Amino acid sequence: MTANNKHLDSSELPNAEVLLSLLAQKLKPLLRQNTALVGIHSGGVWLMQKLLALLENDIVTHGIEHGTLDVAFYRDDYALRGLKAKNRPSQISFDVENKHIILIDDVFYTGRTTRAAMNELFDYGRPASITLVALVNRGGRELPIAPQIVAADILLNASQHLQLTQLADGSLALELTPQNNSARPQEHE
Repeated sequence: MTANNKHLDSSELPNAEVLLSLLAQKLKPLLRQNTALVGIHSGGVWLMQKLLALLENDIVTHGIEHGTLDVAFYRDDYALRGLKAKNRPSQISFDVENKHIILIDDVFYTGRTTRAAMNELFDYGRPASITLVALVNRGGRELPIAPQIVAADILLNASQHLQLTQLADGSLALELTPQNNSARPQEHE
């Protein structure tokens, strides 16, 4: 299922729904009292919504709260990237203080999106811990940040762009396209 240390083309990408099921299995042992799920827009929120359904019994049993983050204003490259056309406000309706946060992202790349998400979370309070969960770690880390749980490690060329998309029927798919060299990657970093 996972592809390690290999450059892929689109035909070799794993099925995102299968990876999601694997992610749910890996996430289940972390669900306990005083835990919250936080999805990073957009792909991390899609994953979180599906994980809430897949893990519904555990979510209800442990009283797991959830929220969303749009980290656009917290990114260190905001001046270069600007604001996305579909900017969404963050929604954290629970007390972050001393909560075990499971931060969910779709594609982990450089670590910059995760850094931005942690900075924003700390504006809400001081969590007891933050665990980073990503559907795919594509390689290319630039900061001393890495996901603790991933469904797949896929090494890509810097010229490739991996994105999670939500199809019309609500299912998720991974898409691989050439990287636009004139701007920073649009995938989560």
